[in-house]
Amino acid sequence: MRTRFVKTAIAALTCAMVAVPAGAAYAGSGPAPKPSERSISKSTAPSAKGNPASRAAQAADVCEDAYQIGSTGYVKRSGVTIASVKQFYSPDCQENYGYVWVWESFRKTAGDYDVTSAIYSSTQDEVLGGRSWLNTTGQEFWSYGTDTVSDCTAAVGSVRKAGDPTPNHAASSKRC
Repeated sequence: MRTRFVKTAIAALTCAMVAVPAGAAYAGSGPAPKPSERSISKSTAPSAKGNPASRAAQAADVCEDAYQIGSTGYVKRSGVTIASVKQFYSPDCQENYGYVWVWESFRKTAGDYDVTSAIYSSTQDEVLGGRSWLNTTGQEFWSYGTDTVSDCTAAVGSVRKAGDPTPNHAASSKRC
């Protein structure tokens, strides 16, 4: 059963690449946000914006200087937004991370659900750093870090409510 879910999740993440916009922004172009403008927080509380100091982020070894790059993608189910997908970048660790935040409005009514979070490298045509959670009611999900800073990448994520045959998925904007 677990192997089938993992294969389904990987297939869903791969299919999500169709939703990745063709345009690209370059990670090395333009100014990086000033440290005061980054969402770095001393708090370990989870956040819709993404808190690299949270317990979930630390469990995935996210570097605390990570900040969001690119625009947010939105997971929709029956036309209703149920989660956000963001890509984070750490200058200190030179890694990218995927981040999925499940919206409270979905969590209140969904029961349990399955979640995936990863980085898609269009340069390598691979889904990397992927993590998955089965039968969870959690809110914050980080992928593992990926050595893809010189690649064109997007964060990808999916949410599958118990009873749904396939997951709903989304991707952040592509960054190069």
